[in-house]
Amino acid sequence: MTAQPLTAASAASASAASAAADCGPLPVLGREVEVPLVGGEKVAYAALDYAASAPALQRVWDDVAAYAPYYGSVHRGAGYLSQLSTDLFEQSRQAVADFLDLREDDQVVFTRATTDSLNLLASALPAGTRVLAFETEHHASLLPWRRDGLTADYLPAPRSPQQAVAALEEALAAAPEGPTLLCVTGASNVTGEIWPVAELTETAHRYGARVVLDAAQLAPHHRVSVRELGVDWVAFSGHKLYAPFGAGVLAGRSDWLDAAEPYLAGGGASRTVARAADGSVAVEWHSGPARHEAGSPNVIGAYAVASACRALSETGFDALQAREQRLLARLRTGLAEIPEVQVLSLFGEDHARVGVLSFVVRGWNSSHLAAALSAEYGIGVRDGLFCAHPLVRTLLGGTADAPSECGAPEPSLPGERSLNAIRVSFGAGTPDEHVERFLAAVRELVSDGARWSYRTEGGRCVPDSRRG
Repeated sequence: MTAQPLTAASAASASAASAAADCGPLPVLGREVEVPLVGGEKVAYAALDYAASAPALQRVWDDVAAYAPYYGSVHRGAGYLSQLSTDLFEQSRQAVADFLDLREDDQVVFTRATTDSLNLLASALPAGTRVLAFETEHHASLLPWRRDGLTADYLPAPRSPQQAVAALEEALAAAPEGPTLLCVTGASNVTGEIWPVAELTETAHRYGARVVLDAAQLAPHHRVSVRELGVDWVAFSGHKLYAPFGAGVLAGRSDWLDAAEPYLAGGGASRTVARAADGSVAVEWHSGPARHEAGSPNVIGAYAVASACRALSETGFDALQAREQRLLARLRTGLAEIPEVQVLSLFGEDHARVGVLSFVVRGWNSSHLAAALSAEYGIGVRDGLFCAHPLVRTLLGGTADAPSECGAPEPSLPGERSLNAIRVSFGAGTPDEHVERFLAAVRELVSDGARWSYRTEGGRCVPDSRRG
């Protein structure tokens, strides 16, 4: 049985195409949501935290809503809904493969998110593998390699793409023989700066090492071609790609994945299970994606990811990037006009970046400023260390104690030196007005101060009951 296209999104698709043609934002959920301000009034919410989770594209939501009544078990049943769901699940796998421009022998494994994907790969590495990663990585690509049987070497933060390539070559030249893996981000979740992935991959392959690309921040903004970049694997999350429902992807070479024990043991991963004469259980595992997709898969999540891949591809990354770069230029120009603002950068102000930018403001604790942006202006940004503690500390030039979890240390009093930063991030659904509102709010807060008093509660900076 071949599933017929299930979509109620023809109008949304036409709207998306029109938006791309006139360089407007793509329709996303939440664009008309109003939020209360601390003074009691309501304003339209300005979502500028895309790097954490991007809003779902309206088209993706419509596609999922059209499929939802037909939801059934995947790879499990003979009924129509089960077979239709199975077809859509496998078609979603192919849509992701097309989106990433995979090689013929590559495979797509559906996971929960980028973190899950990289932990899956870590579990599948041959014993004795040496993993190289720059200390500038997000924790999802910095921490999974710290396990028995693997050796993790962390390279210091480079200050230019050329320095990154040279540092990798030096590390590879000194590494002992044996399997080696480089894990590298495509675009920083802190600075938005794009990394020299192709050059790093070429260097790694010359020494027989493999490469996994953390594309969580790159894929929503740039076309990612596995063939052109040459990477061995790529990982990304649906919730950063305008798709809800908690699905992610690990895609690439099959050999190490097929040779490894399943990431999870259970139904779906097993081809046959039999009781042996000695009373034990003998298992023959599947090869291919099923080997690491035990249990009932998140078919709605996979379908949502595939819908987002199709929507971005059909809109065209050239149009999306052109508009994003225009917004980024406006943001950087506006912040540069505020002397107290310092934008954080690893490779320098002129280096290419996606729509992610972090900064600090002289005289302000970052948590205090972020809280005021939310409470007084209805603008959502992120403050803290962004699950990239070593990188943010390097950029801030400090050695602040690490918070107990991803996020900000408890805010200091306004005016003390900031030990964390503010991140503003945007994408295909961001209206120009949100960027202008943000710049106006920052200018006003820096020049006039917050209108309300703030206090620490539960590790967060929140408005006090009294005005400032």
